[in-house]
Amino acid sequence: DVQLQASGGGLVQAGGSLRLSCVVSGFTFADSNIGWFRQAPGKEREGVSCISSSDGSGFYADSAKGRFGISKDSAKNTVYLQMNSLKPEDTAVYYCAATLYGGYGDLSIYAYDYWGQGTQVTVSS
Repeated sequence: DVQLQASGGGLVQAGGSLRLSCVVSGFTFADSNIGWFRQAPGKEREGVSCISSSDGSGFYADSAKGRFGISKDSAKNTVYLQMNSLKPEDTAVYYCAATLYGGYGDLSIYAYDYWGQGTQVTVSS
């Protein structure tokens, strides 16, 4: 079975940092694209960043550029999202997702087939 396990969320003050992890299993990591998404209360789920497992290219939403960094450890089947200079508006549940077919550089939720359970990130002002 395809599984994605997100972790690393928590409560942090504005300006602080968190690193989220997404461990994936059940499919060939090298053939997939992994994305991070977030959903704040009352808002739609939105793409934050994604990475190609084949060439390691990372892509970012405008809100994440310059503050967030996405990376992967193929040996551990894990994708990380390093979040720096966090703002209260980054508060949301963060999800990782995988697509096995296409989706290169795609931050649309519709491009992803498999989703993890989410991890809460709360940034206090």
